[in-house]
Amino acid sequence: MARQSYPGGMTTEVPQDAAAQDAEWLRLDRQICFSLHAASRAFNGVYRAVLEELGLTYPQYLVMLVLWEHGETPVKKLGEHLRLDSGTLSPLLKRLEAAGLVHRERSTRDERSVVVRPTEQGGALRARALRVPRRIAAATGLTPEEIRDLRTLLDRLTTALDTAAREGVPDRG
Repeated sequence: MARQSYPGGMTTEVPQDAAAQDAEWLRLDRQICFSLHAASRAFNGVYRAVLEELGLTYPQYLVMLVLWEHGETPVKKLGEHLRLDSGTLSPLLKRLEAAGLVHRERSTRDERSVVVRPTEQGGALRARALRVPRRIAAATGLTPEEIRDLRTLLDRLTTALDTAAREGVPDRG
């Protein structure tokens, strides 16, 4: 038997033969994707509570973050920032427009393009949203340095996974 370390400091005894080691990789607690999924769901729960007072869902909040940062933005560019396709983005924008937070219109430079901008009400919501990042950071229980380091690792992971999806998944077996 060998000792196997897991993120978070947990260790277990692991059989040393290759078949048993391969089987260990199929354990749910060994799946990075599940750890990320569980963390994402936990984040969603915290964001749901924090954003409720703003009247936004998490995806709507992300749209507003991009618009507060960049101002008027083509829908295509908004989708690139958020990694969302137009089929997902369009209903979000319709709900935000119905709530009076954004305005959509055809671009005067390219009629095929739709641009989105925050309304006066949407711009005013930014001041109320300023507390959100601090509240979320506090909820994580991480230090600012740990949050920065985690973001750096997640950005590297995202880049590597995007490359693997584009170029093929390497086989390390």
